[in-house]
Amino acid sequence: MTDVRCWVFTSDIGHLTPDNKMKIAVIKYNSGNVQSVLYALERLGANAELTDDPEVIRAADKVIFPGQGEASTAMKYLKERKLDQLIADIKQPFLGVCLGLQLLCEHSEENDTECLGIFPVRVKRFLPENSQEFKVPHVGWNELENLTDTPLLKDLPANPFVYYVHSFYAELSEFTIAQTHYIHDFSGILHRDNYYAIQAHPEKSGLVGEKILENFLSF
Repeated sequence: MTDVRCWVFTSDIGHLTPDNKMKIAVIKYNSGNVQSVLYALERLGANAELTDDPEVIRAADKVIFPGQGEASTAMKYLKERKLDQLIADIKQPFLGVCLGLQLLCEHSEENDTECLGIFPVRVKRFLPENSQEFKVPHVGWNELENLTDTPLLKDLPANPFVYYVHSFYAELSEFTIAQTHYIHDFSGILHRDNYYAIQAHPEKSGLVGEKILENFLSF
């Protein structure tokens, strides 16, 4: 079997040199797995700041919205700080990751949570059809399929593997630009206007994940 972590790309990921003045805001909220995203951005030479300060987020050139956690608790934190309104008004390139993708959708079945509504898509819980074959949460490497020709996915190999850890998934929609199959087909990556979102963890997805982050930083 091909080692999915060892694909080689024509571009040189290790030599991304963003403008030193470019500011990346990583939104701080009630979630985990943020530090690994910061480390991944640091490896790519990005100047990233973890913040829940609206002014810092507004002034950033690009915004990343990562995290793992529970949807209703995360939405409560965002609303208390009016970050929900801020996210809806973002004009710069925006990337949601994992829980960040789910919160950008319309509604999550996780504790019946109304989310941000950037994508008019519902987030559902995985229900294993065969408990011996499928486990929830969905953990591990899986393929991205049916990739759309879009800058975020530039120069990726056909059907690249990325790393997932999640119990809920976004349904397929007109905003799906890559999909994955686990129990069901679901949205692996979404795109609408300046908003992108990926369900997998690019910071844990080897060279494929680094390339996705590099593409985002290069917009």
